[in-house]
Amino acid sequence: MLAYIKGNLEMKMTEYVVIDVGGLGYKVFMSDTGIEKLGNIGEIVKVHTYYKVREDDISIFGFNTLEELKMFELLISVSGVGAKTALTMLATCEPSEFALAVISEDVKTLTQIPGIGAKSAQRIILELKDKISKEQQIQAIKHEINNNEQATNKLQEAIENNAKVSEAIAALQVLGYNKKEIEKVFEKIDIKELKTEELIKKGLSLLGI
Repeated sequence: MLAYIKGNLEMKMTEYVVIDVGGLGYKVFMSDTGIEKLGNIGEIVKVHTYYKVREDDISIFGFNTLEELKMFELLISVSGVGAKTALTMLATCEPSEFALAVISEDVKTLTQIPGIGAKSAQRIILELKDKISKEQQIQAIKHEINNNEQATNKLQEAIENNAKVSEAIAALQVLGYNKKEIEKVFEKIDIKELKTEELIKKGLSLLGI
């Protein structure tokens, strides 16, 4: 398994670069933006790598940051999302923006990515929401945007709001209300200003109890 490749940048081509390490030229597939940011021909560069091995294919995918690599690994874990689609997403969406869109269930933002339709966006949210919400994923994303306090706060707020809503929905479902009915009511509520208990009480009042 290759964790990273560090060597002389020999070639920049469409969809891939060639990096010379001790006389061996490694063909590394990257996103367009990743290639642009990598450096100039002749410079020493370092890329974090994902090593893909299949019966009929061995490929190396490269990334400028560990956050991009982690996002790629998350994306290809989604059914129906291949490596090329994941690279396209990396070229058009920063890891922090992607995480925020998934956590806040922002289908509109995800469908703006080439090749991602509404059904694919919903599948990505369904399969990745819990994974991205895990502490280690959040810390990795925060590290990437640690110089952007506004983005960090926005991401944290989305995580907290999502947790509150999930707990409130679960509580109201126990009382016999269906999820769609509850979500429709919550659309009318300013979630930011309410604690979980207050959100439940507000929901009950609007649901008719």
